[in-house]
Amino acid sequence: MSETIDIVFLGINDAGMRVYEWLCERDDVFVHSLLTTREQLQTVEAVEPDYVVSCGYRHIVPQEILKVPTEGCLNLHPSLLPYNRGANPNVWSIVEGTPAGVTIHYMDAGLDTGDIVAQRNVEQTFSDTGKTLQKRLENAQVALFKESWPDIIAGDVVGDTQDPNAGTYHRTAEFDGLCELDPEETVQVKPFIDRLRALTYPPYDNARIEVDGETYTVEVDITKM
Repeated sequence: MSETIDIVFLGINDAGMRVYEWLCERDDVFVHSLLTTREQLQTVEAVEPDYVVSCGYRHIVPQEILKVPTEGCLNLHPSLLPYNRGANPNVWSIVEGTPAGVTIHYMDAGLDTGDIVAQRNVEQTFSDTGKTLQKRLENAQVALFKESWPDIIAGDVVGDTQDPNAGTYHRTAEFDGLCELDPEETVQVKPFIDRLRALTYPPYDNARIEVDGETYTVEVDITKM
């Protein structure tokens, strides 16, 4: 690898923008492109970078693209893999009581199934909402990447293989179903509150209920006494 590390960046979300800007500021890194669409992936083949770095990219990267970077493709995922692969990890950590955290992993043909480079747990409390937990996950992603980057480029990391039968996986459609509240449903208080706080993410109106022909949105505000 040359003295300057060539990177193509895939994304973007809030954490991804912070990582992208941090890489752009480094003297030993040249970020060729910031890609957000499938059609732009041909840039990876044209550049032949040392690394592809992804954070917030919403498309599956084909195997032929993953093979191009000489040092591999890295993804930042806001969950403690193998828990909460796929969409909305912050929501499902709250709803299902699974561990929250962040992971850097090599990308493979699956979705969030590649070998794990580094991880960090993120604490949850009962007062968390989907938004407050997401903000801590974003901060943890950025911090973990900055701390791990020197070891990554030095070749001092060995990816740990994930157990394909472990953990959890969720699709966007499951989140959509979670948002629709049934006024006739019988619920237990704690799981239902967990659901509502997971869906509380202002300014988005996630949780919805229809009563007497009118649709209402629902949020919760939990304060520790």
